[in-house]
Amino acid sequence: VKARVFRRLFYRHWDSYVEDKRQHLFVIDLTEEIAGELEAGPPRDVTPGDRDSYPTSTTFSAPQDYCFSPDSSHLVFSAVPAIDEAWSTNYDLCRVPVSGGTTEWETLTSGNAAADGLPVFSPDGSKLAFRSQRRPGYEADKWEIMVADCNLNGKLLSEPKSLTPDVDLSFDEIAWHSNDQIITAAESGGSKPLYAVSLSKPNLVERAQSLGTSMNLSIALDGSALVCNNSRMTHPTEVFRVELNELFLRTKAPGVNVSRANDSLLAELNLPEPSSVSVNGADGDPMQMWILTPPGFEKTRKWPLGFLVHGGPQGAWADSWSFRWNPQVWAAQGYVIAAPNPRGSTGFGQKYTDQISGDWGGRCYTDLMSGLDYLEQQSFIDPDRMFSAGGSFGGYMMNWFQGQNTKFKTLVTHCGVYNFDSMYTTTEELWFDEYEHGGPPWGPNRESYEKHSPHRLAANFKTPMLIIHNDLDFRVPVSEGQQLFTALQRQGIPSKFINFPDEGHWVLKAANSRYWHNEIFSWVKEYCPPGAR
Repeated sequence: VKARVFRRLFYRHWDSYVEDKRQHLFVIDLTEEIAGELEAGPPRDVTPGDRDSYPTSTTFSAPQDYCFSPDSSHLVFSAVPAIDEAWSTNYDLCRVPVSGGTTEWETLTSGNAAADGLPVFSPDGSKLAFRSQRRPGYEADKWEIMVADCNLNGKLLSEPKSLTPDVDLSFDEIAWHSNDQIITAAESGGSKPLYAVSLSKPNLVERAQSLGTSMNLSIALDGSALVCNNSRMTHPTEVFRVELNELFLRTKAPGVNVSRANDSLLAELNLPEPSSVSVNGADGDPMQMWILTPPGFEKTRKWPLGFLVHGGPQGAWADSWSFRWNPQVWAAQGYVIAAPNPRGSTGFGQKYTDQISGDWGGRCYTDLMSGLDYLEQQSFIDPDRMFSAGGSFGGYMMNWFQGQNTKFKTLVTHCGVYNFDSMYTTTEELWFDEYEHGGPPWGPNRESYEKHSPHRLAANFKTPMLIIHNDLDFRVPVSEGQQLFTALQRQGIPSKFINFPDEGHWVLKAANSRYWHNEIFSWVKEYCPPGAR
């Protein structure tokens, strides 16, 4: 007998069946023995009970999900909601003694019904910094940096206060440079630069003129330098050292590459620098868009266009490297590649991010069509050879394109939403759909589930389409791709469905990734031949 029995939601998450398993934190005591050798004691469960003490959602996970108190007597950690975890974003900071044995966790952020996480103590141990959102249920809300006074055992002595309430940035990381300064990173305009935040001057945020995307920040003990990972569209992630006394002197680079792991390989490749343009989108608001040209590009000739739509929808095409959707790889096939950041994209102000909710096929679609209009007007673009591709929300937009226009010779949709009703009742993180639509399908905002659902427009479908959807995708379940494929096949529209039974929302295994790329490029080549004319 092979059977699974479930008694509550969140029985599966992302790409795995959770069932009744929980993630606990364990502490191991280390004892120094003879000749400096360390002896490890047995693991001790310090968070027993029927609750996860570590974020199961990567949305709320961070580089530091837990830390020891300054005196090492307690652990402070990001905990999942105690109740309603499938439709709540009330992630809290909790504190437990390292001695363990208690199921009663002290909640440090009970005053906030939205998400809190990323606890980091100041060098002198007098303050606890963390990041926090304000709106319950909204996973894409702005992350603010909070600070509270505390004892050396981690117990808070004051109410947490935001250092960035009026700063229109969503901060990712916290690294203490001194007892009065925090170094952090935040998306901004298609990149993720470094920032300094001062405790003595709230809302005063200084930006370093760093390039690309920086993350995983670590400060030297003497405070003289910062080490981080940095990537761009022109190089994979490398380790960079940044001299902190020069950090905010408007330097033109993110520091010195100290790992140089990819130098020899990159020297063999022709990776053109991406260019950035701004076009007027919906309501006259500007939309930023990256453009990458293929090797051997000549502006006097006509080139086919690949129009890529990112996922999220609260995400962005950033000046960074990816091993899943890498615009350089697509451009190398012989296409001009456009990577627009329409409504809903992060790093362009919280209002811009918020405006996608409840309006997936509205302003965002107008923004994208404005970007496409701009590209069609460029002398080097061949308007008779254009394709579009996207995954997750980008896959949804491919499905929406199907019912809205015939501008593209073919469409590639990866793990995209097709039917909002079936999506809600088969996905796992219900808070996402409930915020995006203003409640469940039977709630007060029923119209939102119908207005922009691609399945209603199946009679308009005409464009050949490649569909990729995977069995272990629990975020956008495989039935979404199956429904779309059925609708296309029943109407005789050229279509192909590729299913990976061992992949989730992303294709991560090396051999599968090679197959994924080869199948896409082969399909696109058939309908949209590459190269200049």
